[in-house]
Amino acid sequence: MAIFLTKQSKILVQGMTGGEGMKHTRRMLAAGTDVVGGVNPRKAGRTADFDGISVPVFGSVAEGMAATGADVSVVFVPPPFTRAAVTEAADASIPLVVVITEGVPVHDTVRFRRYAEQRGTRVIGPNCPGLISPGQSDAGIIPADIAPDAGRIGLVSKSGTLTYQLMYELREIGFSTAVGIGGDPVVGTTHIDCLAAFEDDPETELIVLIGEIGGDAEERAAAYIAEHVTKPVVGYIAGFTAPEGKTMGHAGAIVSGSSGTAHAKQKALEQAGVRVGSTPSQTARLVRDRL
Repeated sequence: MAIFLTKQSKILVQGMTGGEGMKHTRRMLAAGTDVVGGVNPRKAGRTADFDGISVPVFGSVAEGMAATGADVSVVFVPPPFTRAAVTEAADASIPLVVVITEGVPVHDTVRFRRYAEQRGTRVIGPNCPGLISPGQSDAGIIPADIAPDAGRIGLVSKSGTLTYQLMYELREIGFSTAVGIGGDPVVGTTHIDCLAAFEDDPETELIVLIGEIGGDAEERAAAYIAEHVTKPVVGYIAGFTAPEGKTMGHAGAIVSGSSGTAHAKQKALEQAGVRVGSTPSQTARLVRDRL
């Protein structure tokens, strides 16, 4: 089992013919992902070759969906055009849009997230590595060879790098799905959305939640866990040593006063029954203990 992304997922890549789109489409195909087309209005009707695999380019998401049955779009377009790309995908009623782009203006994200929700389209990201269901499909930039086998852990993370590290450290156990939700102040899919999906997935036995300083997403996730999650949850919060008032890589990782600190998030999670590691490696050991 997996959440959001399965072996049957058919993927379009918006911006496939750009540098990043070409690089990561090639990697997704190598991982066994069913990439059925790209989208670029200026190159519609052409094909792109990836080590002998020809992928058609369509003029719009709607055209690509009609021709291929695609149900996922991965967005590799520059920040000024991201809102238009997500809006186009939502207008076509595609079920899932994965926005890899970093540097999207927050007001654009607010608008396209609401627009997509109204049309029944789930957005993951922006500023995220995407998601992977090992052995099934890989939508985004997560390297499939970190943890190639399916397993019992569900992972939801704000941080791409920490997603990779925890997947590597727990590769012998394996993952049902790992979701990088992104580190911006506003994202389309939250920790809570993923917690609910993993709770309902019969083959996810344990959930790993990775957060970081800034905002209150982890505190809200802790409240949700206390009320609704019956499976064991292990957590890690990045930023215990971060200086107050400094942004730490992600646009959402800024602390003002006592709000959004790593210690406050750790306390909230532990009060909800979550075991929180002090380092990624310790977090991995906690997962092994619980399993």
